[in-house]
Amino acid sequence: MIPARYASSRFPGKPLAPIRGVPLILRVHERVLSVFPNDRILIATDDHRIRDACESRGARVRMTPSSCLTGTDRVWEAVRDMEVSVILNVQGDEPLICAEDLVTVLMEKRKNSGQVVNAMCRISDPAEIESPHVPKVVVNERSELVYMSRAAVPYPKSSGVDLSRLYRRQVCIYGFRGDELKRFSEFGRKSGLEAPEDIEILRFLDLGIPVRMVEVRSGSVAVDVPEDVCRVERLMASAS
Repeated sequence: MIPARYASSRFPGKPLAPIRGVPLILRVHERVLSVFPNDRILIATDDHRIRDACESRGARVRMTPSSCLTGTDRVWEAVRDMEVSVILNVQGDEPLICAEDLVTVLMEKRKNSGQVVNAMCRISDPAEIESPHVPKVVVNERSELVYMSRAAVPYPKSSGVDLSRLYRRQVCIYGFRGDELKRFSEFGRKSGLEAPEDIEILRFLDLGIPVRMVEVRSGSVAVDVPEDVCRVERLMASAS
């Protein structure tokens, strides 16, 4: 599942923003298509412009209500009448997502069916530590999510801490079961942890559903604001 909405507060129309001539949402679809066949992939949206652009390139689309609070709520609306054991949610603004990382999250979910699974990677760019657009991950020694924040957490009290090993950021690939999504969406509002940070995975912690964080090597670059488009295009050009 690839959720996408048109009315992004920071970047309206983001799914259709051209990335080297191809809409962002279809760049994400290309990456997922390198792992899964087209008949196993669905784009979930509430906007006919996104639907039309995707279907014109052969991508499969399921329409969902515009009232969905988050991408995860949108995924539930798209799969609620389907018989599926594992749902992989790939954020619709991650055009450089790595095929290997998708497989890593899927296999981790199959091994840990009682936990939601989310990906993370180490932060290599120091600017991301202070960026409010980058959710930072705090895990315990069992790789379970303790908290996630747009602030720079955890805070190193002592000097000399290796920041490259301390900080991790979220990579927006998730693994769910249908009943986990159902509980998430039927909560009906953003939870106490989720609302101030505007990080949807925190709702699972408020619901008492454990989240396992799996480390991936490659990470990705999310398109959060218009300035990110140029950054992604430069990275794509350097890799080609």
